[in-house]
Amino acid sequence: MQKTALVTGGARGIGAAICRALAADGWDLRIHYNTSAQAAHALAAELGGVALRADVRDADAVRAMFDAAGPVDLLVNNAGAAAYGLFTETPPEVWRELFAVNVDGVYHCTQCALPYMIREKRGGIVNIASVWGITGASCEAAYAATKAAVVGLTKSLAKELAPSGIRVNCVAPGAIDTEMLAGLDLGDIPMGTPEDVAHAAAFLASEKAKFITGQVISPNGGLVI
Repeated sequence: MQKTALVTGGARGIGAAICRALAADGWDLRIHYNTSAQAAHALAAELGGVALRADVRDADAVRAMFDAAGPVDLLVNNAGAAAYGLFTETPPEVWRELFAVNVDGVYHCTQCALPYMIREKRGGIVNIASVWGITGASCEAAYAATKAAVVGLTKSLAKELAPSGIRVNCVAPGAIDTEMLAGLDLGDIPMGTPEDVAHAAAFLASEKAKFITGQVISPNGGLVI
């Protein structure tokens, strides 16, 4: 029986690469988007999946998306937002926006995905965080704080959901060549590709990782060892 995966922020960048990697492994895809409708529908047509819109900040919109998606065997929480600047110059609205997308979005989607997984005593969740959620980052304190929250949630849920046969893992990429980092001077920091992240996510979603849960894999080219 073909299993279903829902990838948030799946229309572009890392999310699109994850969708392609999962499709190659035989997953039936639900490709979430918020503003990238054209890209999402084009990718869905390419991969034979379904594009679904929702603002992950909005619990009602997320519930409606999951109702349309049907039962989900794998959730990849990839949708995210970033901001750069000194902590002392980070206004409250930016702080709240990053947490709304990066943390509340994971909360809303996971809450909707879990009832089916718990009932079936199987399933998987892969959260996409960031290396900065492990190490912290100057001039990205707000973003790093949200990704640290995702790492902590991953480990906590892995313990809580293990008796239900549900695995929860995290991919924490380093610098990846996407639109989010376009225009930034990264100096000597090695730059990875969306596919580097996608391979890690697809592995964690697969039966090859059936004995792995609560782990944080960081494809970062040796930036952090």
